[in-house]
Amino acid sequence: MHFRKTAIVLALTLSVAATGCKQQGSEAKKEDGKKGVVLAEVNGVSITDADFYKELESLPPQLKPMTETPEGKKEMLDTMVVRELIMQQAQKDGIDKSQAVAAKLEELKKRVIVEAYLRKKVEESANVSDAELQEFYKKNLDKFKSGDQIRASHILMKSEAEAKEVEKQLKGGAKFEELAKSHSIDGAAAKGGDLGWFGKGSMLPDFEKVAFGLKEGETSGIVKTRFGYHLIKVTGKRPAGVRSFDEVKDQIKAAIVPEKQQETFKKLKEDLKKDAKITMKEDQLKELKNKAPEEAKPASAEAKKP
Repeated sequence: MHFRKTAIVLALTLSVAATGCKQQGSEAKKEDGKKGVVLAEVNGVSITDADFYKELESLPPQLKPMTETPEGKKEMLDTMVVRELIMQQAQKDGIDKSQAVAAKLEELKKRVIVEAYLRKKVEESANVSDAELQEFYKKNLDKFKSGDQIRASHILMKSEAEAKEVEKQLKGGAKFEELAKSHSIDGAAAKGGDLGWFGKGSMLPDFEKVAFGLKEGETSGIVKTRFGYHLIKVTGKRPAGVRSFDEVKDQIKAAIVPEKQQETFKKLKEDLKKDAKITMKEDQLKELKNKAPEEAKPASAEAKKP
């Protein structure tokens, strides 16, 4: 649990760099008139349920399951409290007024604006219609042929003892997905252990042998592989053949959209440059050193010493 707490602490504390430009510290919080359930007060500054949910959304997917327990929620709130204390102390020390922070905020502001503009222009211009997806599907039917496939979820554990305990809970009526979130050490834990659709040859032989032998909805016993101890549940089966359009629609979109976005971005750059007056000093660019002059000075000064 110490590792989990450290992970949440680091993720939340460092996230202030990404959210700091939205409000200038605790003074802004006092004046914004926020409403919601107050979860904590730090020297007169309220932390509400809305703040908590916002932080939860900013967490990496692999850390979110850690906040589903009462202990995890408490750890996350404690980290938010500590971060607010750091912010308040930094303001007392005048860090928020420093030139370095102002420069960093200005740089961050530019990046956020550029990112928002690009997202708006590129995403809006790169929408793919169902007609385009259908056309791609019909022209590339061979690409969507596959052998027998199954969809499965698993719970991966380090020890056989833990696997036996989890298996016992499953037999007692516990939900597979919930146990996967709380016990599995695999990256699919956050999705309830879901591994998606796969055919033979995609997984370890020991894993596949058991998985393909299960009926839809059936859960295996404990399966040992070089990664640990698995409990496997088959959630879907489909025979060999050409996948239907509905089955591969999202797959086609995922392939087409980045291409269209790249084309849109290329056109956007060309249009912006066409209407702008730009002068690039290539000779000056070639003469630039690997380090800025300020960074190089200490070394030069040191070299001149007798």
